[in-house]
Amino acid sequence: MIDFGALEAANAPLNAFSDFDRSAAFGEGPLAGLTVGIKGNIAVAGMPWHAGLAAFEMRLGTRDADVVALLRQSGAAIIGVLNMEEAALGSKTDNPHFGAVQNPHRIGFSPGGSSGGSGAAVAAGLCDIALGTDTMGSVRIPASHCGVYGFKPATASVSQEGLEPADLSLDAIGPMARDLDTLERAARVISGFGDDALEGTGATLAEHGVEVQPDVARAFDAALAALGASPANVALSHPQSRIRFAGFIGVSRELAAHLRGVPTSERLAKLLTYGPRRSIADWAEDRTILERTAAEVRAVVEEHGFLILPTAPNPAFPHSDPEPAAQADFTCLANIAGLPAISIPAGWTENGLPVGVQLIGPAGAEAGLFALARRLDNTLRAYRPPQKGA
Repeated sequence: MIDFGALEAANAPLNAFSDFDRSAAFGEGPLAGLTVGIKGNIAVAGMPWHAGLAAFEMRLGTRDADVVALLRQSGAAIIGVLNMEEAALGSKTDNPHFGAVQNPHRIGFSPGGSSGGSGAAVAAGLCDIALGTDTMGSVRIPASHCGVYGFKPATASVSQEGLEPADLSLDAIGPMARDLDTLERAARVISGFGDDALEGTGATLAEHGVEVQPDVARAFDAALAALGASPANVALSHPQSRIRFAGFIGVSRELAAHLRGVPTSERLAKLLTYGPRRSIADWAEDRTILERTAAEVRAVVEEHGFLILPTAPNPAFPHSDPEPAAQADFTCLANIAGLPAISIPAGWTENGLPVGVQLIGPAGAEAGLFALARRLDNTLRAYRPPQKGA
């Protein structure tokens, strides 16, 4: 039996779930006995499908999204809908309509976004698995900030049916969990999963132009040492900030068209102006940057086997602070290239906040990517649950 009274009490200080389904029940299959929370932009039959938007607050899913149906068929109990950034655009999860989600490791701090409710719910033990959506890092950033494990499938390997999109060329629905075994079980259920091994000693970025906070840099250095072989230092043609900005412009254009006529907050309305007001020449340059970056990242992964990077250049930050613009500078690369990526806990800041490291690999070698993540995880041993009273 699922104790929804206890779940609601534990959720209250976090605001991770926006709605619970008290009729949820376990089935039979590879995920039997596991509970799952679903980000609010993924349809669940009979449950609010709000996408973080006040205008959609009363909209109900008429049927399960493909990924939700697969989870049910595998025996998991779908226990509710999770809070998120408005329209999945942002990396803080301070929703103007549904409220801020709190980081279980530090109340008053952001869990990351846009799948902040998913990261917080998993970290706090409110569910075993949570689905998020990752457009430029929105599964992996919350996984890093909340100290859990997150997987972004290859874009083409996971169904987008039943997803309220941000940008379908970048969007991927992915799971989060508190251990790699559970994460892989969920990933195998909802996405195409190749069994190829990884070959090569990997690569990292030599000239990324991103200011990485010292605690994150220390954790990343530990992850590099844990590999047992020095990855190649590679450079991309464009600075990370320029690549991320080009991705943001694309998302802004797509969302502005998709949400035309839908009332939004002042913040989101402003973000949706950036893409449409971009000149034809500038947007052509943005597309060129995205296409070149996609080709370069795929070439690096093909040559070196995988790419290892910090998940985010900063740990969780107070809700009272503006969200750092560079949070998606590393994560956006996997989305732009359409490749699978895993974030795992890599270490801790001096004041007790988790940080993560991510691995980006080739489509078709998801099993190899998870095997490498396990090897790193077994050496780093950086996962720890939130302390009570945090």
